[in-house]
Amino acid sequence: MSVRYLEDFEPGAVFPAGSVQLSEDEILEFARRYDPQVFHVDPDAARASIYGGLIASGWQTIAVTMRLLVDHVFNHAVSMGSPGVDEIRWHRPVRPGDTLYPRVTVLETRVSRSKPDRGVLQFRVDVDNQDGELAMSMVGAAFVGRRPVS
Repeated sequence: MSVRYLEDFEPGAVFPAGSVQLSEDEILEFARRYDPQVFHVDPDAARASIYGGLIASGWQTIAVTMRLLVDHVFNHAVSMGSPGVDEIRWHRPVRPGDTLYPRVTVLETRVSRSKPDRGVLQFRVDVDNQDGELAMSMVGAAFVGRRPVS
C-alpha cells in the first residue's frame, strides 16, 4: 500500500478499518483492569442491570477501534499524532461475541499556516456491529504530512 499524504484524504472519502470480535474473557480482563463497573465485570450482576447482560466498557471499544485505525488507516499515512477528539458517543452496548467494523470518513482537511509541511485532517469514525447497528462514533483530528514538493 502506498503512503497517504494530506492531499490523499478527500472530503467524503471513506476508509474501512478492518474488524475485531470481542470475547467475554477480553471484556472481563479489560474491565477488571480499567473500568470495573459491575455490568462490565460480573456477568450475574450484569444480567440484573439495565443492560440485561455483560457489556464491554466504552473505553475498550475506543481502544480496539484505535488499534484498527492505526493498522488500517494511520500507519499508511504520514501520521503525526492528534490534537484530540471532539466528541465520542456510545450508541449501543457492545456485548461478548460482537464484531466491530470501524470506518473513517474524511470531513475536511486544511494546511497548517505555521507549518506548511503538514495539515489537519478532520474525520468521523463510525463503528458498526455485525448487525450493521451503530455502536460508537467519534469526531477527531489528526496531523498529517503533506506530499513533498519534487
